[in-house]
Amino acid sequence: MNKPLKLIPIGNSTGVILPKDLLQELGVREGDELFRVRTPNGIELRRANPEFAEEMRLAREIMRKDRAILRELAK
Repeated sequence: MNKPLKLIPIGNSTGVILPKDLLQELGVREGDELFRVRTPNGIELRRANPEFAEEMRLAREIMRKDRAILRELAK
């Protein structure tokens, strides 16, 4: 069923309560992390992937350090 989700105040922020069936669909449980991902169709919530997040952190660090080299290679 596609019930609307209600936004609620949580301290100085706003949160949303996700029903159990949605948590099961996402494959997450309380305490897990979700990533928001912009897509052409809107925003998607995806499960956190710590291994991928670490790989992306390392890639960003390399790209920042070796920007000039990467620019030359792209020519």
